[in-house]
Amino acid sequence: MPEGHLIHRHAAAQHADLAGRAVRASGPQGRFDARPWDGRALTDVEAAGKHLLYHFEDAPTVHVHLGMRGIFLRYDDPGTPPRAGTRLRLATHEVAYDLIAPSRCEALSPAQVAALRESLGPDPLRSDAFADEAVTRLIAFRGPVGAAVLDQKVWSGIGNAWRAELLFLAGLHPNARHVSPGTAGRLWDIAVTYLALGRDAGQVVSDPGAPSERWVYRREHCRRCAAPVLTWQLAGRTAYCCPVDQPEQRRPASPASGA
Repeated sequence: MPEGHLIHRHAAAQHADLAGRAVRASGPQGRFDARPWDGRALTDVEAAGKHLLYHFEDAPTVHVHLGMRGIFLRYDDPGTPPRAGTRLRLATHEVAYDLIAPSRCEALSPAQVAALRESLGPDPLRSDAFADEAVTRLIAFRGPVGAAVLDQKVWSGIGNAWRAELLFLAGLHPNARHVSPGTAGRLWDIAVTYLALGRDAGQVVSDPGAPSERWVYRREHCRRCAAPVLTWQLAGRTAYCCPVDQPEQRRPASPASGA
């Protein structure tokens, strides 16, 4: 599933190409009736976590979630016929975008847009995200930090690849609990910095000196110390961890009663 850095990248590119223009909207596949948006001016393309919101003049917002299989195709020639399975095409005289196989492509009322925003935690790539709120939500989560950062109600836009690499950069074991405010703030700052690098590069970047490499994600050995990478299932996804650089902090045993 595309993570938040790619969703923000899509939003920026499509905003630059389409916003402020009347667009031709169509649903070639037949599963989305695009007539209410055809010929309307697109005012903004917005990313919120893993969600895209298309705002139009005098028409409902279009909500897109790519899910596991969704993709966009961009054509410099808007006359290029859409591929089979195109759910939505947005085009001007200069460019066309085809949306294929999203998990969601739907109209939202203003109340539904507000509800979607309310359901999401702070997004490290949004200017309206506040570190204090991000810290509060993370330390309030009842469970391991590796589950917290995948919960879109805690922080939005982070998926499994970013989970692995951000926790490595912070030196945090995915099973860590009772994270301190200082540690939560440091993890948030790392997320803000590195997701921006990923957005600009179009890929997960956890080492600016080697942007195509990963520290632990889908690796057999840690790239820093060569220790075998540990893997297990956490919050429905495979967790990755270096036992040397991310040591598990075990709580001391309680003294035996009557001792």
